[in-house]
Amino acid sequence: MIREIKETDYPRLIEIWENAVLNTHDFLKEEDFLYFKKQLPVYFQYVMLLGFEQEGVLVGFMGIANGNLEMLFVDNCCRGAGIGKQLVAYAVANLQVTKVDVNEQNTQAVGFYKYMGFNIVGRSELDGEGKEYPILHMGL
Repeated sequence: MIREIKETDYPRLIEIWENAVLNTHDFLKEEDFLYFKKQLPVYFQYVMLLGFEQEGVLVGFMGIANGNLEMLFVDNCCRGAGIGKQLVAYAVANLQVTKVDVNEQNTQAVGFYKYMGFNIVGRSELDGEGKEYPILHMGL
């Protein structure tokens, strides 16, 4: 079930983020991992957050702003079960999402978004925080 996120869900979102990132972002330096984790509650304020709930437990979430999928994370225990696909499909069909930025080094994510119909339309050497993690800009 896809539902809106409340501020009381933030601790669970941070758990999902941490679990997902530790299992998919092996290129991320530890100090940057800690920096981003600390920034999450700030980032959450700038996006519409929707979560995927399974048996009463949040197992994935996405954040959307201005037609851009700003974040998508699925608990590692549920990766490959179609949760990310359902969230992205919902965002495209109902929330006018047509763009996503993805870490170039996260090859699984790049492949996933290509599978979902996104194409690479640009590249930036640095991420949104000015850190040295190249970003691929993708669009439908």
